[in-house]
Amino acid sequence: MSSIRARLRPRPMPLNIFPDMEGLPRIILTEATGSSAEVLLYGGQVVSWKNERKEELLFMSSKANWKQSKANRGGISVCFPQFGNLGSLEQHGSARNRLWSLDRDPSPLPPSDNQSSVDLIIKSTGVDLKNRPCSFEFRLRISLSAGKLILIPRVRNTDNKTLSFTLSISNYLSVSDISEVRVEGLETLDYLDNLLNRSRFTEQADAITFDGQMDRLYLRTPTKIAVIDHEKKRTFVLQKNAMPDAVIWNPGYRKAKALPDLGDADYKFMICVDSEAIETPLMLKPYEEWKGYQELSNVSSSYCSGQLDPSKVLYGFH
Repeated sequence: MSSIRARLRPRPMPLNIFPDMEGLPRIILTEATGSSAEVLLYGGQVVSWKNERKEELLFMSSKANWKQSKANRGGISVCFPQFGNLGSLEQHGSARNRLWSLDRDPSPLPPSDNQSSVDLIIKSTGVDLKNRPCSFEFRLRISLSAGKLILIPRVRNTDNKTLSFTLSISNYLSVSDISEVRVEGLETLDYLDNLLNRSRFTEQADAITFDGQMDRLYLRTPTKIAVIDHEKKRTFVLQKNAMPDAVIWNPGYRKAKALPDLGDADYKFMICVDSEAIETPLMLKPYEEWKGYQELSNVSSSYCSGQLDPSKVLYGFH
């Protein structure tokens, strides 16, 4: 009887994989309400997330060069096993400049729905082991549902030595104008200001607003952060777990002009909000696994007319 049930059970639909203009594999995720996401195997990078009205929610640089063999600025990408230049490895680590593979065995996670989610994996290479002599496996599940995009990163130490690493999920969100954006949920927290030699300050404002370049690492952040776009009447809510830090970054006018991979005016239409574990490196014992969680949701809002109470977005509706 069990064999009959197995034959009658619907087979999972194949993944929607298409070559892009440069022949690189691109995975298209869709769900019932009409939203979609696009994922590159190169870098495991999410380069598009559109809502049910086909509005793009992620920012990609106007100077994105799909022919080059390195990550483009924008979308959602993972920095591992090092964030930035905080260590001896290449800037932001190797994961964003590697070709990922489809993960056919994502256990203990349940099998994914091939239409709305994908499982990816990279394993340590000889280059990784030369720079950091400890082998690992990095798995990433990307799942799409109505109004939400979820990333579940998992790192397994496959060595008999302790593995130390830092990690960031970098989220470039599309906004109407950075001057119309406020970030809530980080008030009263300590942060390191990367524009002032990582000097430590305490956030005094009730919300973060932008009138120039900003590059801050907020420490011991809550599990929920809200990014409110007044002009688009739209709020992004970032929920995260096991990644205690958060970076808020916008290059401003002068820095944008100096960055070769960013258009001069691109800074106006983006904000980077990262889920991170970088202040204190994560440590894994031999054969131990770490799992994180990030959920981005997109909700319509009319905060400027008083219909949205940010405290309710952050702490729940009662």
